Amino acid sequence: MTKVRPNILLIYTGGTIGMVKDFETGALKAFDFKNLLKRIPELKQLDCDIETISFKEPIDSSNMNPVYWVQIAEIIEKHYAAFDGFVVLHGSDTMSYTASALSFMLENLDKPVVLTGSQLPIGDLRTDAKENLITSIHVASLQRYNKPVIREVTLYFEYKLYRGNRTTKLSAEHFEAFASMNYPELVTSGVHLKVNHDYLLKPKRRKDLIVHKNLDTNVTIIKLFPGITETVIRSVLNTPGLRGVVMETYGAGNCTTEEWFLNLIKDAIHRGIHIINITQCAGGSVLMGQYETSEKLKRMGLISGKDITTEAAICKLMYLLGQNVSAKVFKTIYETSLRGELV
Repeated sequence: MTKVRPNILLIYTGGTIGMVKDFETGALKAFDFKNLLKRIPELKQLDCDIETISFKEPIDSSNMNPVYWVQIAEIIEKHYAAFDGFVVLHGSDTMSYTASALSFMLENLDKPVVLTGSQLPIGDLRTDAKENLITSIHVASLQRYNKPVIREVTLYFEYKLYRGNRTTKLSAEHFEAFASMNYPELVTSGVHLKVNHDYLLKPKRRKDLIVHKNLDTNVTIIKLFPGITETVIRSVLNTPGLRGVVMETYGAGNCTTEEWFLNLIKDAIHRGIHIINITQCAGGSVLMGQYETSEKLKRMGLISGKDITTEAAICKLMYLLGQNVSAKVFKTIYETSLRGELV
C-alpha cells in the first residue's frame, strides 16, 4: 500500500501560543502563521503537509463562547474532506471547555482534532509552545494503513495527549497545566510517541460527519459550599428561561439535607429544569444513594453526572438542550456516554 502524506490543517483562534514578543517594547503581538515554517523549521521534518487558517480577529480564550465554538466546527466541516487531521491553537484558560464542546458538536468524527496551546509565547527563550505545537501536529498526522490513529477530539499539553472532554486546567503557571483525573492519557510523548490504543475512542466508520451548531446557553453551574443560603439557591433556580443546572456537590454526590434546599431542588425539577449532579472533587465519581445525603436526590430524579468533568458537564447540557431531547429520555441520554466523556 502506497503511503500518502497526511494533510494537516492548523486553525489559530488566539491565545498565548500565537504570540511573539517585541523585544524592544516587551509587548506581545499576534504571530503571522503564514510564516510558520520560517519560525519553526523543525516542522519540515514531519511527514505531513501543513496548511494554516486563522480567525480574522484572534481572541483571548477568556472571551471564548459558543459562537466561536460554532466557527471552529464550521472550519473543520468545510475542510473535512480535504484534510486528514486538525490542530486547533487555543488559549489554555478555556481550552477544556472548547474541547468538550467540540466533542459533542462533531458527531461521527473519524479524524483527529487536537487542541493545544502554551503557557509562554512562541518566541520566549523557555517556551513550551514549540514542543506542544510540533507534537500536536505529529499526533494529528499519525496513521496506520493510511487511516488516522486518533479519531476523536483531544487536547495535547506538556508531553501528554488527553481525551479532550476528560480534561481540566489545574495550573496557571506550570507547563503541565492540564490533567485528566478520571481517564488515562491517550498518547505519551517521550523519545518515541507511545500510543495507548486500548483507551482510544473507536467510532463506527462509514458514517458522515454531522456538525451540531445549536447550543442552548440557558444553563448555569452551582457549586455548593457550607453556608450557601436559601436566597442564593432560590434566586439561581428562578432565573428566567433557565433550562439546566450543573450542581457541584460534595464527595460522591452528597449535599445538605436541609428541607428548604431539597424543596427548591424538587420544585425546579418539577418545573422541567434538568439538574446534573457532579462531584466538586478533582477526581472521582458521583454515586447517588451511596449515602443518606444523596439518597433523596436520587429519588427526586436528579441526573447523575457520574465521573464527568465540570467542563464536559456544562457543554453536554448545552448540546442536549440544543437538540431538544425529550424530557422523558433526557436523563437516560445524559447518563449515557456519547463521546467517551463518562464511564
